[in-house]
Amino acid sequence: MPAVMRAAATAERAGVPAVAIGGAGFEGMGRAVGRSLGVGHVPIVSYPGVILTDTGEVFRTKMREQVAPAVVDALVAGSATAVQEEPDATDHGPTEVVARGDLDAITDAFEARGWTDGLPIVPPTPERVAAFLDHTRRDPDEVLGVLAPELRRATVRSVAVNGVMAGCRPQDLPVLLAIVACVADPVFRVQDAGSTPGWEPLVVLSGPVVERLGFHSGTGALRVGRRANTAVGRFLRLYLRNVAGLRIPPGQTDQGAIASTWHVALAEDDAAVRDLGWPPFRVDRGFAEGDSVVTVQSVVAVSAPIYSGGESAADHLDALTTIFGNAIGPWAYTGIEFGAFHPLLVLGPAVARALAGFGVDKDALRRHLAEHMRVPVRQLQACAWNVGSTSFDLDAVVAAGELDERYAGDDPDRLVPMVPRAADIGIVLAGNASRNQSRGFVQNHVQGVPVSRRIEEGSP
Repeated sequence: MPAVMRAAATAERAGVPAVAIGGAGFEGMGRAVGRSLGVGHVPIVSYPGVILTDTGEVFRTKMREQVAPAVVDALVAGSATAVQEEPDATDHGPTEVVARGDLDAITDAFEARGWTDGLPIVPPTPERVAAFLDHTRRDPDEVLGVLAPELRRATVRSVAVNGVMAGCRPQDLPVLLAIVACVADPVFRVQDAGSTPGWEPLVVLSGPVVERLGFHSGTGALRVGRRANTAVGRFLRLYLRNVAGLRIPPGQTDQGAIASTWHVALAEDDAAVRDLGWPPFRVDRGFAEGDSVVTVQSVVAVSAPIYSGGESAADHLDALTTIFGNAIGPWAYTGIEFGAFHPLLVLGPAVARALAGFGVDKDALRRHLAEHMRVPVRQLQACAWNVGSTSFDLDAVVAAGELDERYAGDDPDRLVPMVPRAADIGIVLAGNASRNQSRGFVQNHVQGVPVSRRIEEGSP
């Protein structure tokens, strides 16, 4: 629906009256996106049912007998057919006290107003918020960006408030500010974070901040249980809900069909990286080795645990290629179609050490994965069609010169690389150093591409 409303906004700006057509159940999301684009008046006509589960005959009948007449009526009536909503009057001043009472009363008040993630929160009292703000030199009212779909300003103070609520510690504020700066970057496309694939942001921390603030990078690296990792991961989902405005029903702006929950913040094992002499993730992202860096990217799927072992590099590489590739699978069409794809491999330190012993470094690992993780063209085409990208045509992309000769050919069952560019594969060392396990995380093309920011550590 966001793409439909953006197209409607383009037409309206060109002076062409628009009507948005979407699936049933997406009207609320469409109106929210429309308001953010300045076209809240555009009428929305809903297709009665799920397009891709209707047969061609049923689809044509519904379009002819129900959708087309509704579009004509909407164009004739103009913006009068649009739902007119009262302005949202629920926002409060940045320092206003919005509720008083004991812990239960505060929890109930916040839950009733849709300000929680379904779990109890730490009340963001003025004293607690002030303790957070003591950990930055920045003005509390400084704006870090404007977050869609509700177009609220992301301020330093609002970061502190939601950090308190999520259970973060005051000293975590510089990390939280860097996280919000990442998602506020237009390249991240936070406006698509409520799309039906239900992708979830993943926070990756790399650098001295991991040790200094006690983030965990070893056994159970992505399990809840360590406050720093857990609360920081929770913070981002809470911030996207409360400031960006991404809410599941009874809200309308998060339409993740099944979706998933927030990820614990992932911290890189710097000691394991140093031991191998490999560049850390922050250096891969273009920063200095002495920097502390946060990276945020989308995750739409997670692989099964990847256990690898054997007498040669090939034994490890084959296991990584097969299981990571299984997670990416035909979903790789999205990276090919949109020209952006950044899967992330969380490599167990023991596996990294074994590969290094066989002479395989990070770049060689990326090259191997990019060359050997392959998928049949027929599956790519089928997945694209099922998701709704019915115009996707790999041969046309090749003909346009957007892909190299590895993708060319006539056989619909030929195997083509899932990741066009090896350099786009991220690698982070983390997890149980005494086990031969890794795991893959699949990113969602231009929605939630990795964005990194240096963490401004230290108190005034």
